[in-house]
Amino acid sequence: MTDLNKLTIAEARDALRKGETTSVALTESCLAAIDGAGALGAFVHRTPELALERARAADARIAAGDAPDMCGIPVGIKDLFCTEGVNSQAASRILEGFKPEYESTVSGQLKDAGAVMLGKLNMDEFAMGSSNETSVYGNAVNPWKARNGDELLTPGGSSGGSASAVAADLCLAATGTDTGGSIRQPAAFTGTVGLKPTYGRCSRWGIVAFASSLDQAGPMTKTVRDAAIMGRAMMGHDPKDSTSADLAVPDFEAMLTGDIRGKVIGIPKEYRMDGMPEEIEKLWHQGAEMLKDAGAEIRDISLPHTKYALPTYYVIAPAEASSNLARYDGVRFGHRAKLSQGDGITEMYEKTRAEGFGAEVKRRVMVGTYVLSAGFYDAYYNRARKVRALIKKDFDDVFAAGVDSILTPATPSAAFALGKEVSDPVEMYLNDVFTVTVNLAGLPGIAVPAGLDASGLPLGLQLIGRPWEEGDLLNTAYALENAAGFVAKPAKWW
Repeated sequence: MTDLNKLTIAEARDALRKGETTSVALTESCLAAIDGAGALGAFVHRTPELALERARAADARIAAGDAPDMCGIPVGIKDLFCTEGVNSQAASRILEGFKPEYESTVSGQLKDAGAVMLGKLNMDEFAMGSSNETSVYGNAVNPWKARNGDELLTPGGSSGGSASAVAADLCLAATGTDTGGSIRQPAAFTGTVGLKPTYGRCSRWGIVAFASSLDQAGPMTKTVRDAAIMGRAMMGHDPKDSTSADLAVPDFEAMLTGDIRGKVIGIPKEYRMDGMPEEIEKLWHQGAEMLKDAGAEIRDISLPHTKYALPTYYVIAPAEASSNLARYDGVRFGHRAKLSQGDGITEMYEKTRAEGFGAEVKRRVMVGTYVLSAGFYDAYYNRARKVRALIKKDFDDVFAAGVDSILTPATPSAAFALGKEVSDPVEMYLNDVFTVTVNLAGLPGIAVPAGLDASGLPLGLQLIGRPWEEGDLLNTAYALENAAGFVAKPAKWW
């Protein structure tokens, strides 16, 4: 078999079981692809020796007949996940040189399942960004380019390295995290599939925290079937995480029938934003027609508090970030600034955090500290928490009325040029307009590639599901994927 790195998880799993290839061969193919893709900036800490060691162990396990679905599958791990003995920096200077003595629960579950870690993937610093331009490692780059264009495009953020690596076939799949859309937006920008599970489905233990009530890990894959396979391996109850749900994880792949007859798909009127590109509106309508043709009922719905979602998110997320990032002080681990004679502990804190954090992280810490301060706590943070409850109630009411899932655009545009929006934070924040509600309500959401824009760039649609019903959501996404028939790949230029 040639071009092993281009296989899906399902294809590779079946080939491994039939003896048509080996995990070592798969891993070597991916490592060679990574070596030739430096221009994408996707992998930032490579672990080839460790990868081959795990691949050999996976081959032995497959030969012995003791092999879960992910056994032998080469994957990339976002730099936000702590990995034992391997640099885990959250793309920040302040964690330079940090090599954890422990493994995050999610990456540990993948390891236990026999998955092969190829290395750590680029991301926005502490997951704060929508374009992967805040990383200490430099930008991650989208493997797609506009037709007849030569501009470098964003792969989205914060899981930009993960999206770029999967789209460019540097790995068969990757882990991502989603705080306000950081799995789904990059997936839409790169023509890949990104699943954000229900809050509490994946353990957050060992994942560097951004906003603890919003963060959720999930798989970034080439197909919906792969998201079902990898998602199941990543999920499950973890007693080390107090927010982890003690619920059984079903066999999502077995639920992929593509039969959605009788399902009710909601179309929220509030997602029809002023100035929405005609291509996005057209794709959304086509997606609804595809699901209708597959037997689903399409129903117009209202989520009236959607218009407050972005300001609510950008109060709650920075507030939680300012609290979580207080631990990075130059004392326990990571970067410590050099001090001048006469400097005390206050100067050490100030200099360390000034040197260690990038501009976007500083901005969000400042905003978060402000909204949590004594004079403004009730005016901003408490009010945002109340609005968050109303946003969640909107979804609860719609689901109680019989809607099974909700179809929306994933992003307000196709991938934009690197450098285009990074100078305007508000413009950048608007990229999350279709995704943040899902995090505020703790719901599962998935981005599925559904078409190309006039420039030949991928566009995605988002499906939002009922809490804990990822299986049903994945099956609806599978029906949409089959109907859309998206098979385009980026032309190699890197």
